[in-house]
Amino acid sequence: MRAFAALLDRLVYTPQRNGKLRLIADYFRHAPDPDRGWALAALSDGLDFKGAKPALIRALVEERTDPVLFRWSYDYVGDLAETVALIWPERPGANRPPSLAEVVERLREAGRGEVPALLERWLDALEPTERWALLKLITGGLRVGVSARLAKTALAALGEHDAAEIEELWHGLEPPYEPLFAWLEGRGDKPELGDSAAFRPLMLATPLEESEVEALPFEDYLAEWKWDGIRVQLVSRGGETRLFSRTGDDIGGAFPDLLDAVGFEATLDGELLVLRHGPGEGEEVAPFNDLQQRLNRKTVTGKLLELYPAHLRLYDILFDGTEDLRGLPLLPRRERLEAFYERERPARMDLSPLVDFRSMDELKALREAARDNGIEGLMLKRKDSAYLAGRPKGPWYKWKRDPLLLDCVLMYAQRGHGKRSSFYSDYTFGAWTPEDELVPVGKAYFGFTDEELKRLDKWVRDHTTERFGPVRAVEPGLVLEVAFDAVQRSTRHKSGLAMRFPRVHRIRWDKPAHEADRLESLQALVEG
Repeated sequence: MRAFAALLDRLVYTPQRNGKLRLIADYFRHAPDPDRGWALAALSDGLDFKGAKPALIRALVEERTDPVLFRWSYDYVGDLAETVALIWPERPGANRPPSLAEVVERLREAGRGEVPALLERWLDALEPTERWALLKLITGGLRVGVSARLAKTALAALGEHDAAEIEELWHGLEPPYEPLFAWLEGRGDKPELGDSAAFRPLMLATPLEESEVEALPFEDYLAEWKWDGIRVQLVSRGGETRLFSRTGDDIGGAFPDLLDAVGFEATLDGELLVLRHGPGEGEEVAPFNDLQQRLNRKTVTGKLLELYPAHLRLYDILFDGTEDLRGLPLLPRRERLEAFYERERPARMDLSPLVDFRSMDELKALREAARDNGIEGLMLKRKDSAYLAGRPKGPWYKWKRDPLLLDCVLMYAQRGHGKRSSFYSDYTFGAWTPEDELVPVGKAYFGFTDEELKRLDKWVRDHTTERFGPVRAVEPGLVLEVAFDAVQRSTRHKSGLAMRFPRVHRIRWDKPAHEADRLESLQALVEG
């Protein structure tokens, strides 16, 4: 546990990507199995301890310390793990410090009632930095500036293989990844996926910048609509069918109606949508809010299946049966996808149509009209592009419609996490009702510089009206110009509306709060 804690501590204070890579790779070289495998799982979000939640940790520390002192300390520090690590009063005669593997394996085996005693014993045996690492590990909030991709890139430094090879195998492996480490170090054979219905890394698009538009050789690209759903991969192989999110999470439990419609073997790339009957005879894509009713559920009711029927709009085909098509150029792959669809006629699926255009001016006009049609924008894909994992620059572009802008009034501010734990950096903002009441319409925590954050933080502290733990209510005096992609109806907000992907576009220090936009302006932007 000590070496893992030292790694996390150094990662927090190492901002450069290459520095982080060296630290992680050095840890992987020197840490024993299975410790390094569990560390890899933690860095790549592969661990979840159902019995160890923040509420349990708060209850534990309040038994050992003055609850009022703890709450005030937590409010000041802003980070639960850091607060508990510093305030925890040790008891003499504690057990030896546990290894990382011991922590993980005991927590995975322990019942909910056994977890408090385990945590208490470990917290007594560890130093403050080690306590912090332990609590970050078990709550799943490392926040040390390391993505899963970065951890896999560091892992590749152990041998002569690149991160793409590791990514290809990743979702067919389980922590603590001992066969993977053995292969990378030349001590074992390459792990095989066999006939398992394993996730394959998606090919992602890069945003098309305005400065790149005129220079783009549009005749070399195909165009598709960018549908407003979520990108998924459907895998049916070896008698097993699974549905994965773009990050490889299995979300099939929430979409049994789609999985039950599969009667073929293939790996397909597409957009998960909800379709509903339109005003005519056909069906139309429902707003994203309808799809959200099905997301993040382990099971769904019959009523949800009826109200929000799942549909897969197909973009690409990676495997036809067991034949790997990813090395083919896009045009032949599209032909194989069309042939597959014609042959199988799968229920609850259709092909994403290609968009016909003859000039860049036509493409611009189509993009500008996308919002009126409830579409996010356009995808541009080189006709000769192979299906490459990750986000290569050039083959695929996403050309999203311009964001909407609205002036909103800051209502609440909350402390951030990690480096921002001392700042009020998460902002809830609202719009005026016809009765001149402010009602929340969104929340954002990026879109401003570090210098602007310092000024915002001071403004919040100077204009606080009420405190609710790490949250402060403020006077209605600061206007934020908010950029967002769409507006949806929401039963969870008092306004009845919620912005999609809001971010702070500009801070309107100059604008009086009473001149901010009103709820009617937001209502007029609701799609669908």
